[in-house]
Amino acid sequence: MKVLAQLYSFHFKSERRERLFLASLGFLVTFGLVRLITYMIRSGIGPLHNVTTSGGLHIHHLVWGILILLLVGYVWLIEEGVRSNWIASVTAFAFGVGAALTLDEFALWLNLRDVYWEHAGRVSVDVVLVFASLLSVGIWGGPFLREVVKEFVRIFRRRAA
Repeated sequence: MKVLAQLYSFHFKSERRERLFLASLGFLVTFGLVRLITYMIRSGIGPLHNVTTSGGLHIHHLVWGILILLLVGYVWLIEEGVRSNWIASVTAFAFGVGAALTLDEFALWLNLRDVYWEHAGRVSVDVVLVFASLLSVGIWGGPFLREVVKEFVRIFRRRAA
């Protein structure tokens, strides 16, 4: 366990990089689990069922995602996620979870009806792939992209002088 902690500390010296990693991890794990769970519910496999109120209202998982995103946004607005490393880590992971729950049902927002298992529902998977790609670029390309921007700024300043 100590070796894992050392490896983690070594590879995530940058808090930004760590937050991007945790957000990506929360996002990808949640997306995979949600897709598995919804498939199981649809197939009638296992103990899980749709969340439905006594009045028959089906509560989609994007509702929980939006609530998580609002909570994370609030914590970041009051800057608790900036001053405390562990809160920043937890909220980064929670951001990934909330984004996955929300974007997994992007087709629902777009069509304003439940098209999750229809052809039109495929757009949700496409949006998730785009968002996951952006998170990955931040993780893997972040240091490189920052250096490229710094270099362009240096060139611009030299030419302006």
